[in-house]
Amino acid sequence: MYSDEDLNSAVAAGALSAEAAANFRSHMSRMRALPHASEEDFRLLNSFNDIFVSIGIVILLVALAAIGQALADAIAPARDWAELTPGMSDAAMREWSRANNLNDAVGVALSGGLVACAAWPLALFFTAKRRMALPSIILLLAFVGGVFATGVGGVIMTVADSNDNDTLGAVLLAGAALVAAGAAWLHWRRFMVPITVAAGSAALAGTVLALTAAAVGPDNLNEKVMLSLVLVAGLAVFGFAMRWDISDRARTTRRSDVAFWLHLTAAPMIAHPIFALLGVTDGDNPGVGAAVAVLGAYVAFGLVALATDRRALLVSALAYVLFALTFLFREFGAVELNFALTALVIGSALLSLSAFWQPIRRGVVTLLPANVQALLPATEEPALAPPAGASPA
Repeated sequence: MYSDEDLNSAVAAGALSAEAAANFRSHMSRMRALPHASEEDFRLLNSFNDIFVSIGIVILLVALAAIGQALADAIAPARDWAELTPGMSDAAMREWSRANNLNDAVGVALSGGLVACAAWPLALFFTAKRRMALPSIILLLAFVGGVFATGVGGVIMTVADSNDNDTLGAVLLAGAALVAAGAAWLHWRRFMVPITVAAGSAALAGTVLALTAAAVGPDNLNEKVMLSLVLVAGLAVFGFAMRWDISDRARTTRRSDVAFWLHLTAAPMIAHPIFALLGVTDGDNPGVGAAVAVLGAYVAFGLVALATDRRALLVSALAYVLFALTFLFREFGAVELNFALTALVIGSALLSLSAFWQPIRRGVVTLLPANVQALLPATEEPALAPPAGASPA
């Protein structure tokens, strides 16, 4: 399987003409009856060897994390639960708690550090040299996650001995997230794996949320405020994704892959707060009004997905819509068939939307202002370019 990056590389090397690459993309789009930009191509696997290598990488990284925990048990041994007795003094209780917190902190820090230290040299071979897709994603997540885990270990170690645990912990957690964002930036500069920008954006969003929590005071943050902050962060990531999308409307370069992962990151940060604020996550009986509001929000998500030619929002919100429809069918008497009817409606809607995505999208995009349409992917595939040197008809 050849990706757009492979075609671009072949054009840059002179092995393939730009016209031939463009015509190949147009030919494949016409065979699939869908413009190339609407395919949302992203490379997860080059071959089964990606899976084979990924399994080996995961096993190795898990082993290193286990070694880190074993070293922590040797450096800062945890205290046994059997030591907790009803007559234990407050000082002994604090000492027991401190020893276990220290064990947790050292374990998380060492495990994260070993994973991060292993992920970078592995990426030098499997990402930079072999250009393997799935192993590259795993190694990026392992590197950034390992760096963040090392910072979290330091946070646990510091907060455990502090009287102002919540505020200090939020500030230090923001610092750990910021360091993780810096690690993502370094990884991007060296390897340019498309998911890296999304990982860095998520780390920066976590930094801002933690700093906001520290400034407001963790005691003053309730669920609605936190959900609202996550929603704002999700909208910011979505806007960043659109910047990458706008820079590659034809979706033939790495910028499109970066935008794909950013949309995938932003979608749950937008969907979950909205549906949680509507009350659909409060229990088994959200109410008819909340269920109808969920369906309305999903329709709005669908319009955004059609306009931007990105499906991440629809996928992220799917579970909430299934729940809302199941409740509505049950509320109106279809108790025994509520799940079957829900699956039938949602499955049919998604398949119909997929089958007629392009004409529906064309109808939605034509309703938008011309200056907005100029920023979105085209609704039609461009005509085939004539061969180089051919005379016009």
